[in-house]
Amino acid sequence: MKHFVQGVPIGWVAIMLALLASMGGFIFGYDTGQISDIMLMDDFLLRFATCSTPGDVSTCSFSTVREGLIVSLLSIGTLVGALLGAPTADFLGRRYAMSAECVIFTIGVIIQIASERVWQQFAVGRFVSGLGVGALSAAVPMYQAETAPSQIRGTLTATYQLFITFGILVAYCISIGTRDISNSGSWRIVVGIGILWALILGIGILFMPESPRWLAAHDRMEEARSSLARVRGVSEEEAKSHHIIAGEVEEIKSSIEYERQVRAGWIDCFKPKNKTLYRTLLGMSLQSIQQLTGANYFFYYGATVFKSVGLSDSFVTQIILGAVNFFCTFGGMYVLERFGRRRPLIVGGIWQSIWLFVFAAAGTSVDPTTHPGIGKLMIVSACMFILGYAMTWAPGVWILIGETFPTRTRAKQGSLSTAANWIWNFLLAFFTPFISSAINYRYGFVFAACNLTGAVVVYFFLYESSDLSLESVNMMYTNPNCKPWTSGEWAPPGYSSRQDLIDQTRAAETHKPLTLEEGKMEKLSESSADGS
Repeated sequence: MKHFVQGVPIGWVAIMLALLASMGGFIFGYDTGQISDIMLMDDFLLRFATCSTPGDVSTCSFSTVREGLIVSLLSIGTLVGALLGAPTADFLGRRYAMSAECVIFTIGVIIQIASERVWQQFAVGRFVSGLGVGALSAAVPMYQAETAPSQIRGTLTATYQLFITFGILVAYCISIGTRDISNSGSWRIVVGIGILWALILGIGILFMPESPRWLAAHDRMEEARSSLARVRGVSEEEAKSHHIIAGEVEEIKSSIEYERQVRAGWIDCFKPKNKTLYRTLLGMSLQSIQQLTGANYFFYYGATVFKSVGLSDSFVTQIILGAVNFFCTFGGMYVLERFGRRRPLIVGGIWQSIWLFVFAAAGTSVDPTTHPGIGKLMIVSACMFILGYAMTWAPGVWILIGETFPTRTRAKQGSLSTAANWIWNFLLAFFTPFISSAINYRYGFVFAACNLTGAVVVYFFLYESSDLSLESVNMMYTNPNCKPWTSGEWAPPGYSSRQDLIDQTRAAETHKPLTLEEGKMEKLSESSADGS
C-alpha cells in the first residue's frame, strides 16, 4: 500500500517508522512533564521533602538544592546518553540501539518506583532513565532523517518534537488523575506507566526497516535497497528495476564511497575543512538556544510558577499549557514544510521574545498574587510564548540536526549538538530555583534576550536546507558562493534555481523527461563525489 507525495511513491512504512521512532520523543516528554506535578503531590512531599512537623504535609518543602537535583539529574543522564548515542547507533544499528536504550530507561523507572524514603534513590533513577532518553534523542532524529523520503522528511522528523509535546501533555493528564490518591500510587503510577512507552518503542522498532544509509555504510547494499523499497511502498521484485530506488541507491553509494576515503573520528567534527567545524558549532548553538528560549522553565517548574501567581489549581494550568504546546506543534510541522527552516526560526525567536518580555514585565511591575488580572496576563503570555515555540524552535531544531551534517560525521555531530541541549537543560533545571528566588519573574527578561539572540544566529549562520537531499545540503554548505541569507535560492550545479531543482526532480521521479535532465544529474553526482 502506497500513496503519492509530489508525484513520488511513499509507503505506509514511512509514516509508521516516523511515528514509532518518535516514541523516543514521547518518552522524553513524558519524563519531562511528570516531575513538575509530582513535586507537589502530598505523598511525594511526605516521603522525600523536609517536614518540620512529621506527617503534616503543609509543613513539608524541598530545599532549593534538593529540588534542583531531583529535577535536573535526568538532564545529566541525558547528556551522557546523548554522547554515547552515536557510537551505539553506529555499532548496533539504529533500530537495535533504540531497543537497548529502552531497556536502560526501564531500569531507571524501576529504581524510581522502588524508592521508599531516600530521595537520592529517586534522583539516581531519573539519572539512569536519562541515559536511555539521551541516547534515544541522538538516535531517533538521525534514524528518521536517514530513512524518511526527502519529500516528507521535514514533517516526519518533526514528529519527534510533536511526540515530546504529546508526552508532556499525557504526563499532565495522568498526574491530575492520580494526584488525589492518598498513598504512593499518586506518583508511582505516573512514573511506572513510562515502562509501557518503552515497551512500545523497544519492541515495535524491530519490525521497521533499518536505515539504508547505515546498511550501505556496512556493505549491505541489497538490504539498503530493500529498506528503501519498503519505505517507498515498492515490492522487492519491483525495487530491482525501479528508477527512484535505483537513483537513491546510487546517490547513497557514491556518498558513502567518498566518505570512506577519510576516517571520521570525534576530532573530525572540529576540522574547518568543508565547514565541518562551522556546522558542529552551529548545531550545538541551535540546540543550546532551544533550551535558552525558556520553554523548560515552564515545563519543569510550571506548576510551581503558576501556584506562586495565585492560581487555585496549577495542575489545570499545566494541562492548558501542555495542550497549547501539543496542538500548536501540528502547525509547526506545516510551517516548516511550507516556509522552510530559516524564516520560521527568525520569526519565532522574535515572537517568543515579545511574550516573555510581557510575562516578565507583568510579574515584576505588580504582585500577581494580589492582582488576579496580572496573573491571568502572565498565563496568557506564557501560552502565547509556547504557541510560537511549538510552531518554530521546538520542531525546527530537531529537523535541522537530522539534515545539516555530512554523512561521515553526522552521528557524532548529532550527538555533540544534542549534548549541548542537555547541558543547558541540566543547568536550567538545577539553577532555576536559585535564580527564581533571587530575581523572581525578571528571569523572563533573560530568556527574552536569548530568543532575540537565536533569531540573529539563524539569520547570519543557518543555511536553508528544505527541499534538498542530505547530499545536496552538504554541497550547499561547502559552496563558497552561497551565504546563509541567500541559501534559500541555492541549487546544486546544473540547476538554475531551487525551484528548478524541485521541478526537475519531480519530473524525473514521475517519468516526465526534461531537457538536459540526465546531464544535470551527472553533474550533481560528480560534485557529490568530489565532496564539494
